[in-house]
Amino acid sequence: MNLPNQLTLLRLAMTIVLAVVLQSGWRFCCTAGLLLFGIASLTDYFDGAIARSRNLITDFGALMDPLVDKILTAAALICLVAIDYEARPAIQAWVAIVIISREFLITGLRQLAAAKGLVLPADRFGKHKTIWQIITILYFLLLLSLDEWSRAGWFDHPAFLKVLWRPLGSVLTGLAVILTVGSGLGYLWRNRHLIADR
Repeated sequence: MNLPNQLTLLRLAMTIVLAVVLQSGWRFCCTAGLLLFGIASLTDYFDGAIARSRNLITDFGALMDPLVDKILTAAALICLVAIDYEARPAIQAWVAIVIISREFLITGLRQLAAAKGLVLPADRFGKHKTIWQIITILYFLLLLSLDEWSRAGWFDHPAFLKVLWRPLGSVLTGLAVILTVGSGLGYLWRNRHLIADR
């Protein structure tokens, strides 16, 4: 198994650890989750870059890399829905449902295309969607981490963060949702021939 595929499997393993850590209730679980998610996201960049530069693109990688990306994002979102911050979920459940539903639909479309001998590559709009999803998740994990440090007496939580965190979080969440829905609809429209009645 080549290095890019090993990185993909490492990201999958890190996703499992991430979910366990974020649900552990450990004093610094969000700080550990922030580090795990950040490192896992970096492996996504490196496995693709290595595969392209060394011509190590395989069928396994083409299938598993985007699938593992979706699993990582879904796991992080679901965990953030379950974590309260100032008496509210870090991320609202509807946001996670919209994002995860889009990923299921596009994965199903790709499977339909594969059954017809076609490959549907990710487009630029979809890549921007992924970047903003990652930024949004990192933002909320960072806020939760700062809160952990503040409660431990290691960090004095600045007042401006308490004022700005929800508005800025709403902006990031809104961008992620808009790009997710927009890229999904665009993808479905461009490939509507796959689902059109014959």
